[in-house]
Amino acid sequence: MNETGTSAPDYAERLAKLQRRGWKTWLDVQRPYRWNLRRLDPGRTFDIGCGIGRCLRTLPRGSVGVDHNERAIEIVRSLGLVAYSPADFAMSADFAPQAFDTLLLSHVLEHMTPPEAVGTIAQYLGLLRDGGRVIVFCPQEKGYASDPTHVTFLDAPALRRILVESSLRVESSYSFPFPRVIGRWFPYNEFVMIARKGA
Repeated sequence: MNETGTSAPDYAERLAKLQRRGWKTWLDVQRPYRWNLRRLDPGRTFDIGCGIGRCLRTLPRGSVGVDHNERAIEIVRSLGLVAYSPADFAMSADFAPQAFDTLLLSHVLEHMTPPEAVGTIAQYLGLLRDGGRVIVFCPQEKGYASDPTHVTFLDAPALRRILVESSLRVESSYSFPFPRVIGRWFPYNEFVMIARKGA
């Protein structure tokens, strides 16, 4: 199999290398993002496109991830966390209707076209309990430009269209950690959007 883009082993290794940079560890640059995720109180979460486990490490016990990058799955499992390939997940005990409080898509949807994004949410929406939430993080302009595997720039209106088309009710949307204008220069500014399943 010829793996390219986000499924290639070197993509996972690149993410791991970036995360291990000394200054990032010393300054604990992920602390605000961990705080933001925890304050959303996601409960048992299914982390779609979990990558090397950056969010999964912060999520409550019982949360699991899925990714199409086999090397990323190896890295996540080496941390003692639970992650699957899509095929393995479909055969697992964790694949159960309404088993999760939250579906998380952190820096995932920008790697797809909008129809693919809607299809990905639809693929897993049955695993979300009624009244459960879908939480989406996407990069703003500078972050979007930093990765050649990004396919579609998704600002707040575009994310809202995807979630509404997925039969979800958008409850909140904000820029993090800085105001929206900063995203043109700061690569780690994110769009955050939260939607709910059901009435």
